[in-house]
Amino acid sequence: MFVKTKRKASYAAILAAGALLLSACGGETTASSTESAPAATSEFPTTGSGVVNLYNWTDYIDPAILEKFTAETGIEVILDVFDSNETLLAKLQSGATGYDVIMPSDYMVAQMIELGMLQNVDVASFPNGKNIAPEFMDVYFDPGRAYTAPYMYGSTGIACNTKLEPECENIKSWSDLFTGNFANVNALKDQVEIVSAALRATGTAAEDLCTTDTANYIAAEEILSGFKPAVIDNDGGNVRMITGQATIRTSWNGDTHRMKMENPDIIFIYPSEGLNFWSDHMAIPVGAPNLDNAKIFMNWMMDPANMAAASNFSGYNNAITGTSDLMDDELKSDPAVIVPAEFTSLLSTVPNCGEEARELYTQVFTTWLDSQ
Repeated sequence: MFVKTKRKASYAAILAAGALLLSACGGETTASSTESAPAATSEFPTTGSGVVNLYNWTDYIDPAILEKFTAETGIEVILDVFDSNETLLAKLQSGATGYDVIMPSDYMVAQMIELGMLQNVDVASFPNGKNIAPEFMDVYFDPGRAYTAPYMYGSTGIACNTKLEPECENIKSWSDLFTGNFANVNALKDQVEIVSAALRATGTAAEDLCTTDTANYIAAEEILSGFKPAVIDNDGGNVRMITGQATIRTSWNGDTHRMKMENPDIIFIYPSEGLNFWSDHMAIPVGAPNLDNAKIFMNWMMDPANMAAASNFSGYNNAITGTSDLMDDELKSDPAVIVPAEFTSLLSTVPNCGEEARELYTQVFTTWLDSQ
């Protein structure tokens, strides 16, 4: 049953040096980092042996970076991949215990801390913890960085091929996309992104995206009922956009940057109702078999040279100081990545909702998938 109450999620935005640096200081959560952080050791290990088992998003880190890590530390990286935060959570909840480093997004970090699934290793005390940008240190999901090290951050909007889709210039909003009956559309298979976009399109304000008011979700279901993408997935969309098999896609901005490098006809659209700002993070799950190696990997990645290389591959900006001069000029000049001033007010953090609202998101998303 739906309950007619409302709960609000807040957020804060910080503009620094002309680039967007949002300090995700908002969202509903009961998570906290009250557990005492371990004391920093006087000598942090930098080399080792054996393996580190990394569970990361698909196509989100350059294999050459992993090879460099092995060459410098003596630790082999074994990579496994997932396609959504919900897949990551389900995998660990099903009993998977072989991972040393995982890459959850901000709202999922909060949920995992609340569930007791992440280890407090006092990341801020790591030698390269000093490189974490101040804007990303006191974040709502991990105040003071006890559990997580930052990786990439970005936003979720619309990618459109201006050569193959003449209506690109007329797509200004989520509502335009959902009601436009366009051909060759692809969509992310992500319930938080799709449902929050539908809520925005039907008038729900950013601060109310965790509402439990049934009427909001009925409206979201209605607008999504006519949205029939040809493909709904999180993997493979870049290639389909680059080759023209798809002409429009709900898309992460870094993925759109990578598309544009291969096909300059592709643009990134900032929907007028607003869009989600998110950040991904490195964390160590409870039961990690190679704890020291996990710490070494996270610390190594927070070196500016290594994180800049990760940004250059992934197409996203990062939260490590000292990386800007090492990043590709095409990345630093792309308005999909470095948000133009006129669009910064449109961004708000991904809604980190309570259990009741999460269930409503799932219901709307499942109904939409089943209708395809």
